[in-house]
Amino acid sequence: MRKFLVYTWTVLDPYYFKLTRLTNLYDSNDLFKNIFRVRLTSYKGSAVTLSDGTIINKNDTLLKIHLHNIRLINEMDTLQTDIHKAFFVYKMVQQSLPGLAAYIQKLEKKEQIKGIMGITILNKGCTRLGFDSIDITNPFYKWFKFLPSLSISMLSSPTATFSSIKKKQPKYIFMSKEKLLAICIKTQSRQVIQQSLSTSTAHGKR
Repeated sequence: MRKFLVYTWTVLDPYYFKLTRLTNLYDSNDLFKNIFRVRLTSYKGSAVTLSDGTIINKNDTLLKIHLHNIRLINEMDTLQTDIHKAFFVYKMVQQSLPGLAAYIQKLEKKEQIKGIMGITILNKGCTRLGFDSIDITNPFYKWFKFLPSLSISMLSSPTATFSSIKKKQPKYIFMSKEKLLAICIKTQSRQVIQQSLSTSTAHGKR
């Protein structure tokens, strides 16, 4: 049954992608395929103050981020434990952030964009990536967002139970544009240093 549902979702996903007006953040010939799919949105919630002092107000322009869930489910199929799967998702998001920053920088409305936002039950590791996790206060909207999260969790982890998944409540995640750019610059600088050290070590062994 699970294989049938995953196959059906995989087949229908391109149609869902078109209906939701999402944008992929990678080209077909890219070596690393960004895990985010995005669209611009006008924020309709209550004002939120982020950890870096940025205030998100109603009607501010944000980039709404969506994980490519069925792709994650397919790519995690060979992973045996929930810990391995959680680490895989964490690394995919971490490696996708620079592409997200680059995409924002190319947009005509980049100056208007306050930051990025999403909704996820995978919010425990989000703070380590630089996100602020905010509770969803509307109980009906929280339940509405929990239902798709339930199906995703059941398909990605067949041994998961309803009670264990229910403990993972969906939350908003936010990150200001400035913080995203700063994190990506820091990451790129670290990669340049590591590449330089690797090159120096290789030359030293000759």
